[in-house]
This record gives sequence, C-alpha cells and structure tokens, in this order.
Amino acid sequence: MPHSTSNEDPRLALWLRVREFAVPPSMIDSATARRSTGDWAAACAAAHVDVDLNLRRTAHLHGRELAARLRTDLRHLAPDLLRWHMPRIAPNGLLRPGLTLSLARYHEGNGTVHLVARTPPAWADAGQRISLALWDGSRAGPHPHPHPNRRFRLDLHRHLWDARRAGELRARSETAPHARGWAVDRWPAEARLLLCAEGQDGGTVAVRVGGRRQMFLDVDASRAGEEGPAPPILPDAATWVLPDLALLRAGLIEAGRLHPLVAAALVPGRSPGAEPHGHQSRNGPRMVECGGARHRVALVNGALVALDHDATEIRREKLLAELTGTPLPCLQLIEEAHRSPECLLDVHARLEHGDAAGAQATVDGLLGSDARLPEGSLRDVLEEAARRRIDHGLFRAGLLSGPGPAERPDRRSRRGRARPRHAIFR
Repeated sequence: MPHSTSNEDPRLALWLRVREFAVPPSMIDSATARRSTGDWAAACAAAHVDVDLNLRRTAHLHGRELAARLRTDLRHLAPDLLRWHMPRIAPNGLLRPGLTLSLARYHEGNGTVHLVARTPPAWADAGQRISLALWDGSRAGPHPHPHPNRRFRLDLHRHLWDARRAGELRARSETAPHARGWAVDRWPAEARLLLCAEGQDGGTVAVRVGGRRQMFLDVDASRAGEEGPAPPILPDAATWVLPDLALLRAGLIEAGRLHPLVAAALVPGRSPGAEPHGHQSRNGPRMVECGGARHRVALVNGALVALDHDATEIRREKLLAELTGTPLPCLQLIEEAHRSPECLLDVHARLEHGDAAGAQATVDGLLGSDARLPEGSLRDVLEEAARRRIDHGLFRAGLLSGPGPAERPDRRSRRGRARPRHAIFR
C-alpha cells in the first residue's frame, strides 16, 4: 500500500522529473549493450561521459598493478547508472555543477590516487556531461574544483555505479520512512563504514542535514568528548533515503520506469519488460474545428499538413491570410505548432538534461523531420541549446574559464548567476 503523498518531501516531484528526462531509456540500452561486450569506453560515450584518462600513462606513472585495478573497475563501471545516481540540484534536477567526487581510491606508497567523476561549472553545463579522470593531488586542467569533495563521494557506495555491486542497493537503502527524507536508521552503519575507510575503529561523524546545518553522530561512546581534527562527513548518498525507494513507497513511480539494475535490486523477482518504459509519440491526426467541420492535421512525408484542404485552397488561404491576417484554423494550428508547440516544455526539459536526440525526436514526431521553424519560442530554445554547447566545448578545450557568450543575465531567475543557489535534494 503506497504511503500518502500529501505530506511527502517536495524533493519527490523533482526526482520524478529527473527520472523522466535525465537518463533516457535509449541511453541506458546503448550503454548497457556496449558494457556487456567489454567496451567500457564506448559505454561511457553512450552515456555522455568523457574519458580524461589514459591507461598506458597510468601504468607508467603509477605502476601496472594500479593500472590493472583501474582497468577492472572501468570494465564494470555502468556510466548510465552513475548518471542515474549523481548529485543533483533544484529546481530542475540538473547535475550539481562544478563537482569532483571520488568513485574509487587506489593506495600508492604514501599517497592515494582517486578515480573521479566531474561535472562542469554551471555556465558550461550544456549537454549535462560528466567526465572521468584520475586525481593524485595535482591541479591539472580547467576544472574549478579538482579536489574530491568530502561530502559528495561514491567510493564508499560502489553499488551506485559498479554493475558488480548493484545488487547491494536494497540492503544499503533499507530504512524506515522519515518525515524529512533522512535515512536516520542507516546513519550508524554508514558512519562505521566511513570511519573504517578513514582508518578509525570509532569516533564522531558529521552529518549535513540541509543548508549549513549539521549534526554529530558518535558511534563509539567511549570516545565521546575526545578532541581531534575535524570529523569526517557522512557521504551525501548515505544521508537521504534513496530517491527511487521513496518514489516507490509513495506510489509515484513504477518499477518499469527505473534503471534496470535499480529495479532488479529494489523489486526482486520482477520480470524484465513487464511494464512500459518511455514515451509514446503522437502518430494520429490532430482534430480542429475549421469552417463548421472537424478537420484533420497530421504528418505526411515528414511535414505537418492540413489533410482536409487541397493544395490550391491552401495557397489561396495563405494569400488571404497575408492580406487579412486571419488564416484558417487548420493553418493556425500548424503555424502555432511550429512557433510554440504543446511539446515545448518537454523539448526544453530534454535539452536541459542533455538529451538532444530525444528533443529532436519529439520535434520530429510533432512537426515532421522536414519542418522549417519560423521565429518563435521553439527556435529560440533550440538555438540557445546550440550556443551553450559551444561554451561547453570551449571549456573542455581549456579555452574558456568563465561564463561564455551564451550566459546572458536574463537567462536565469537571478541576474548575473549561472544558476540560482538552491538546496541540494539528494
């Protein structure tokens, strides 16, 4: 029986948006197919993950043993699962910008080498791409925050990106529902894992609980009150109830809309493909009241056309419309669809989350592949997305280290900011 959603954490609506647009089924299918053949680099490309590391160079700098461990981890990396679980921000569920988080740690002599995932700064986040790199303490490349974040880290949560460990998701996520979405029941066990990774058998762990507030959790009463360095921070992934689990409990999502590895862990025994996943395109004609009758407007040979008017009548009505400014209702529908279609919010959301192919398919499904867009909201959205992709390319090339030409003050709700500062809702 689903829990009532009347008092649910407002984060759930945001996570529903993320689950709809951020990791489309086509990306999951493509990345999974490539990963299953052992081609981890192609899997990363399918999941829009850029690879900024070289295994031969790694072996030369850090030794063959470390390179071999890294290669094994990369072969089992599910980049689409990593994207599924990356930290995100309100209001639209985009990737948390300017972030470097550890996926794995490799000890080398007296130092540690991290396999890290990075997100670009907000002004260069077009395409919502993620990059993989190694970090050994040096500051290299254009990223503004190359050091792994103490709070956002997945090296202690491999089940969120490693296909070998995905089955652990349920055990690491089971917790009683909490009014504010905190995974309070899991904190002690997760704190012990954190302290063990830090080489401690007990002590105090800090828990961030929103904004700048934090609590302190002592997992060994005998050590309470001891003074020492700042305590480690409980990873964000351990702080909150897993969003997919919360959505399932609230009855807001079905298992068929989850990532297959997540669904297999959270809903064991479910038959693959038992539920639909994805969106259905509108293939039927749209009806419109025109001249006292119901007329059809539909796609024909890659173009949106009025089926109940012949070519001569259409030419005559277009000429009259230029003189009177009042086109036929059928022509009005076609014109409005090209300028600001009903799917505009869907297209914008897909572009915002980096699904350019899905956005194009949505436009093609409504207007046809041969449509030429007049000035209007739809063309504005597509052109803005193209400009922002240029900024991302310049950032990747190291040619631009600050807000680019696509970053205009009126693009966001607060002037001069790449994105409003909202609470993290992981």
